[in-house]
Amino acid sequence: MSLVELIARADERGLAASGLACLDRCVPLLGGDDEVLRPLWASLADGGEDDGDDWSGRLEKARGALDGTGADGTAEDEAARLARHMLATAPSARTAAEVRAWADACSIASLRIHRLLDPAEPAEDTVPVDSCREGGAEDVSPLVAAEVRRQIAVLELLAGHGPAGVRQALEVSTEGRRVLRAVVSRRARGRG
Repeated sequence: MSLVELIARADERGLAASGLACLDRCVPLLGGDDEVLRPLWASLADGGEDDGDDWSGRLEKARGALDGTGADGTAEDEAARLARHMLATAPSARTAAEVRAWADACSIASLRIHRLLDPAEPAEDTVPVDSCREGGAEDVSPLVAAEVRRQIAVLELLAGHGPAGVRQALEVSTEGRRVLRAVVSRRARGRG
C-alpha cells in the first residue's frame, strides 16, 4: 500500500503517531534534545482514548521547549521553517479529522525537509513529493527513499499492533532522527 493509502486508512492513534514521528525525526532542525517529544509518544501508548488535556498539555510543553530554535544556512533555514510549521500546526484536540490533516501535511513537509538536506538530491526536483507518497519512490535519493519507508513503517506498525506498536514506531523515528542529525552535522562541518 502507498503512503497516501495508509494515511487514508489509519485511525486516530495511527495518524497522530505518523505526524508525531515526522516531527520527531526533524527535531535536530529545531535544536531540541531527543527526549523533548517523549511525553507525546507516551500519551499515544496509553491503552485508553486520550482525554484531550493530556495530549494538549504535553504539546504545549513541547512547543515551549522548542520555541525559537533552529539551524543556520539556506537549506537548513527552509527545513527548520517546515519543521516549526509541523510543530505549530499540531492539533490540540486529537480527533481523527484534525490529526488526519496534520499527519498528511507532516508527511509532505518531512519529505521536503529530507529532499532539501540530501546532498545527493539534484538542485531541481526530479520526482515530486506526491509521487513518492503514491509509491513512485524508485527514482529519489536514498535519504528521501528512506524517509518514505520510515513513514510507511510507522503507519503499518500502528495499524497492525495498535497501542503496542507505538514503541516500535518510536524506534523507527529515533533511527530517522539520528540519520537527519548526522546529515545536519555534516552540512555544518562542510560550511565551517
